[in-house]
Amino acid sequence: MATLTSKQLYAAKAVVFVICLLPLAYIIYAALTQSLGTDPVKSLIHQTGDWAIRLFVLTMAISPMRAWFAWGSALRFRRMLGLYTWFYTSLHLFIVTTYIFAWDWQLAKIELAERPYIFVGFAAWVLMVPLGLTSNNRAVRALRKNWARLHMLVYPALLLAWLHIAWQVRSSYFDAVLYGVLIICLLFQRFQKLQKRL
Repeated sequence: MATLTSKQLYAAKAVVFVICLLPLAYIIYAALTQSLGTDPVKSLIHQTGDWAIRLFVLTMAISPMRAWFAWGSALRFRRMLGLYTWFYTSLHLFIVTTYIFAWDWQLAKIELAERPYIFVGFAAWVLMVPLGLTSNNRAVRALRKNWARLHMLVYPALLLAWLHIAWQVRSSYFDAVLYGVLIICLLFQRFQKLQKRL
């Protein structure tokens, strides 16, 4: 696959930026038009969480896509997708904290005891915070080799995000299995790449 020119890359980034905003636009529209169903809070939580994990998997798929399709420009989209992943994850957490916990930490303790998968999801978000804060050129230059080491946190964050989904399954395991298979494939590709270096 041919490498994009600077103009093509700029245009492609603009398109991807807008596409990543579409789920948020839909969620806002649905909320304003009261189209979120009989349980709006549950719908908000599920939709933001679904888009967070979708973008997370897509972000992790960038490197394999670059290797499989010889697409040199693929990495140029990874930072944007990663930041959108963090954005939707943060929005997901904000909705849970606002509508489930009501910013009441005593209530949060009770909810976490009853639903430990929430704590696992929170742990995934915590690991993503330093990744989001250092996703800029200044941080890359300042951290140097430590930047790559820090961003290894993406792997436990991804696994915790999957566990957060799998743990709360009550009926259909389709999503948990699908994301699990995709994550295994992505991690296997990285493991093979590491073996070649060694």
